[in-house]
Amino acid sequence: MAAAGAGGGAGDQLTVLGAWASPFLVRVRLALHLKALEYEYVEVDLKDKSDLLLAFNPVHKKVPVLLHGGKPVCESMLIVQYLDDAFPGYGPAFLPADPHDRAVARFWAAYVDDKLLSSWVGIFATTTEDEKTEAVDRTLAALDALEGAFRECSGGKGWFGGDGVGYVDIALGGFVPAMNASEPTTGLKILDPARTPLLAAWKDRFCALDAAKAAMPPTERLLESGKKRQAELQAAAQSNK
Repeated sequence: MAAAGAGGGAGDQLTVLGAWASPFLVRVRLALHLKALEYEYVEVDLKDKSDLLLAFNPVHKKVPVLLHGGKPVCESMLIVQYLDDAFPGYGPAFLPADPHDRAVARFWAAYVDDKLLSSWVGIFATTTEDEKTEAVDRTLAALDALEGAFRECSGGKGWFGGDGVGYVDIALGGFVPAMNASEPTTGLKILDPARTPLLAAWKDRFCALDAAKAAMPPTERLLESGKKRQAELQAAAQSNK
């Protein structure tokens, strides 16, 4: 697939290895679309990992992987930083120029993965109601912290990056499709306007972005995939009893 282009030489060629439902892939595709960079997308079957993936990410054997002129860059947020460095002048700069502001952005982007993601995944991995309640409480506490971070980082504007989409917006935005798809099955509204009004409004702005629409997988397909995965987990739990 291609967005409006950057450069035409073979050394400028961009290829993304990914799995369609991956929130980490959403981050990379979002960053590429925001910078209007052309790229080829290659779908990877994570149950039968291709030689291509194993060759370019032999350490973690995970997606996404960005190939730039045949050279690999792994891990979604490292790819986002790489695009900032490798393509100055294309689209917005995702990380701020001020060193302290850059450090703050990196801190909150890491918080999304270290605290929010780990707690949220726990909701689906639990086997008892008490465990689920605990995971929900941790998730909501992480969202409360991110609500405060948004208030501080945005300076009253529409994005964590202020006037435009920045590094933390991309980190959190990768999970928006999965959040939307999870609500019917969990009954938990992840970004509730009553609890996190700033983040709820942020999500509406995010979903309205053309770059986000191009990067996000269909909610209906994610919902069906989630139901299938949940059924598999329940069947496995029953067989282990």
